Amino acid sequence: MDDFLNVDGVLFDLDGTLISGGQALPWAHDLIDASRGNFAIVTNDAEHTAFEIAILMDQLGFAVAEERIVTAGMAAIRMVAEKMPGAQIAMAASESLQEYARSLGLNISRERPDVVLIGRDRTFSYDTIQSAANSVLAGAQLVVCNPDRTHPGRGGSIVPETGALVAAILACTGPVPHQIVGKPEPGIFLAGAQLLGTSPNRTLMVGDNPETDGKGAMRAGMTFLKIG
Repeated sequence: MDDFLNVDGVLFDLDGTLISGGQALPWAHDLIDASRGNFAIVTNDAEHTAFEIAILMDQLGFAVAEERIVTAGMAAIRMVAEKMPGAQIAMAASESLQEYARSLGLNISRERPDVVLIGRDRTFSYDTIQSAANSVLAGAQLVVCNPDRTHPGRGGSIVPETGALVAAILACTGPVPHQIVGKPEPGIFLAGAQLLGTSPNRTLMVGDNPETDGKGAMRAGMTFLKIG
């Protein structure tokens, strides 16, 4: 754990780093202990709110305040609310994220939306693809919570992710401009460092995926430690 000694704060990925399939990984408690208490979770989760993740972590024996959890789904919604207050937004996302969007003053509707936002939607369907693709072709901005096609599931299985859903839409629209909010984009890493009160060059990012955790940490000016 020497990597933890030369930094002021630690950011942890969630799936594949601390948990997998809703269960704590064997090394998770040791990793959090090594952070000496100054840590946050930065996750590409595009289904749950920070509150829901905090409850899960508590059930697994980790005390993590929801204020110390940065999720790609919530970050994407906040970005839309800040840039386009009161916007009409079509969402492929969980009910809890839709409720979060409403709490920020966004209007959820598939009728002529200003924005199409794609998260991890377990009810994703043919109708969703058709509606989202046509809205984007009509001029709606496409916002993607994360580019991940899968994340690790229980027993070595894979869990379809946001990137897989977006791929279906882009297969219909062809290449169109779209904004990715989650890892490997640096903004979500910098938000985590801001929570810790640490500068990027004194912040360690711990994750299992070099393509998202590693590249994003490098773009944000952080050190990366691969786990798993």
